[in-house]
Amino acid sequence: MDAKIHYCHPGYVPSGAKSFLVAFSEGSSLPSVKFNILDSENRVVYEGLAENLQRCEYTGETLFMGDFSAVKTPGRYQIALVDFDAKSHLFEVSDEWMNRELKANIKSFYYQRSGVELPERLAGVWARPAAHLDSALEFHPTMERAGLWNAHGGWYDAGDYGKYIVNGGVSVATLMLGCELKKPNELPESLLDEIRFELEFFLRMQDEDGGVFFKVTPYRWDGFVTPTESDASQKRYILGKSTSSTLNFVGALAQAHHVYANVDCDFAEKCLFAAIRAYLWSEKNPEVDWPHNTEGSGGYGDSDLGDDFFWARAMLYRELKNVESIADVNVSGLLERLESQLPVDMDTYLPTYGLQWRSTQNLAWFALATMDCKWTERARMAFKYTAEEILHLQKEDPYGLSIRKFIWGSNGDIANHALTLYLAYEWFNDSKYRDAAMEQIEFIYGKNPVDVSFVTGSAWSSPKFPHHRISHSDGVDEPVPGLVVGGINEDRQDLHRNPHYMGEARGMSYADEQCSFASNEVAINWSAPLTAALLLLSA
Repeated sequence: MDAKIHYCHPGYVPSGAKSFLVAFSEGSSLPSVKFNILDSENRVVYEGLAENLQRCEYTGETLFMGDFSAVKTPGRYQIALVDFDAKSHLFEVSDEWMNRELKANIKSFYYQRSGVELPERLAGVWARPAAHLDSALEFHPTMERAGLWNAHGGWYDAGDYGKYIVNGGVSVATLMLGCELKKPNELPESLLDEIRFELEFFLRMQDEDGGVFFKVTPYRWDGFVTPTESDASQKRYILGKSTSSTLNFVGALAQAHHVYANVDCDFAEKCLFAAIRAYLWSEKNPEVDWPHNTEGSGGYGDSDLGDDFFWARAMLYRELKNVESIADVNVSGLLERLESQLPVDMDTYLPTYGLQWRSTQNLAWFALATMDCKWTERARMAFKYTAEEILHLQKEDPYGLSIRKFIWGSNGDIANHALTLYLAYEWFNDSKYRDAAMEQIEFIYGKNPVDVSFVTGSAWSSPKFPHHRISHSDGVDEPVPGLVVGGINEDRQDLHRNPHYMGEARGMSYADEQCSFASNEVAINWSAPLTAALLLLSA
């Protein structure tokens, strides 16, 4: 009977819980499985029993759980099963692996920069020349608008070369959420630099009337070519101006005022004024549809904008409560309108288990929970109730997951659930929430049924062939590091590309192949919650 060991491949933190799973593909009548923890000299430092857990419905495995939380001394270790020929690779017990992964995740956004040179001294072997300057773009023919527009900068959204406000908004806001909960002297300067790079692109995407353009797109989908080759082969356009993109802009830019107030007050005020202008436009234009042309770039269509209005209103409300005047804005009148609408928003849009670009209300609740107002306690309790629901779902799942379906970008969902758990820990100081958040992160880093550490460059098992045009075309054997891939996706929307999924079971729906866009693409909205979670959970 073959046994597999599922564990967190980079390592575990010394002070935290440490568990792993033993998996049998067939049923097992064993009451337990003996295991040893070996140090780097192959000496036994801990002996234990992995107890029979349960059968996993979505993989067909019979699982046993082992615990070695008593091993706290930093070092390199290995899990060895006593009665089976099964050993893990060496892994760390240290705080350093999380700090190292945090740096790599932040750097991954740098590698996604558009329009600027990445010099060798900063980018190493992944250096590249400037491409997609986007400083004089035509409007897409469907817009029937003359003129040129400067949309320079920003991050490539995913494995392609599009740049989107909607997905960029939730991503940059998630990163800023992490920043808000750390002390200023604990914030990596590189993270603030990356966030600002995206925000400056956002500011360029605001039209003269206050509305915000939807995306920058090539006319058709690029092949797996470098940014330079893409730039030379086809035009790029501004496409669309919508209420959804404008509201995303409002929420992100209002939050930027908070994050940068003590870093660069002029930039912070510029962001707040831009957010106000955008909100006033959205009040007058509450139902301007997203551009339905998806040839060359993703759609990001959203039929319900109520959650986005909630996010925009709550973030603006938080910032304007401490502002007496700004330009020619009637601050008191705007505050009055925001305050009258927020109770309706709160009753309609309760917190979700995690953020998504289509469900952004958690950012609104976060804004209310981090200010002194009559709704502060309600907002924090709302997160606690949501975290308790996540805990209940985790306890029912053999892998400790709170998701009940592996969708496109499941790793992003998992990381977002970890963030929600951390918020409950932040405000209620109960270690069970922090431990549960770590369990979700460990799944992403290898304690999963496919034995993959889903972040490029993070471990021996990390993806080698992500669906990522830059990694595929740059001539470097190793992919760009620090990118989280979408992960297990039972819907397998890419079967027509013939990827070799790891098994027939739902929980085996992953292929480390460039063609598997459904399971192996990268995206900033999956990297952002993982980066924020690492920032908050690391020492």
